[in-house]
Amino acid sequence: MKYKIISLLLAALFFSCGNEKELQLPQIEKADINEIQDVSPAYLFYDETQPDSVLLNRKNLISTTNWLVNVDKRLTLKQAIPHIKFLQDKKKSSSHKNENAKNYFTCHDLSINNLGFLEFTTTNYNLEKPEIIPSDISSFEHSGNIHLIYFGENKDISISKGNTIPIPEKMNISTLKKEIKEIDTLTGRIILNFDKNLKFQDYIFYKSKISDLNLNHLSISNKEYLYN
Repeated sequence: MKYKIISLLLAALFFSCGNEKELQLPQIEKADINEIQDVSPAYLFYDETQPDSVLLNRKNLISTTNWLVNVDKRLTLKQAIPHIKFLQDKKKSSSHKNENAKNYFTCHDLSINNLGFLEFTTTNYNLEKPEIIPSDISSFEHSGNIHLIYFGENKDISISKGNTIPIPEKMNISTLKKEIKEIDTLTGRIILNFDKNLKFQDYIFYKSKISDLNLNHLSISNKEYLYN
């Protein structure tokens, strides 16, 4: 089955039990992936009638396919990530597996006004702020090769170079990319940290910008931490 839509509305409409539901996809400027085959979808709706304002619909998921996880951009990471972790664990524990099947977030690609996809198959979500990350520093001589980036709720970004105290100045994504290029001279690893109250729209925006970086010596850890 091919998953490609010719035209895309800003709000995707879905129907469940005869009731119309709206899911607003997060927007990105340009996606690296715009077409995926052999898929099944899951939906995380923004629903204020639910205790945590999230309604998960996963009825059509098939464990051996690529999963397209449609998350409403209005949800916070605190609301969405536990459900995303649940889906990841569900697939990993399935008795029917396909090692080539991946997981993607569905987005609205503004460059083509159609669907785009952002892979998160190997992302490991941790619901706390990191202090010491042994598995991340084991391949380096010391923790000075670890750089922590913090994405705050109010679009504030800071960076700890070499596990030092974060830079106090507020910076935007363009400034952050320049900072990263300056430290991209020695082998090291970047660990991403996100405020739990960050909207999913902002999370996808930051992830897409970070994935666009052409790094020579640094690598992005697959472990991501939520804090606050």
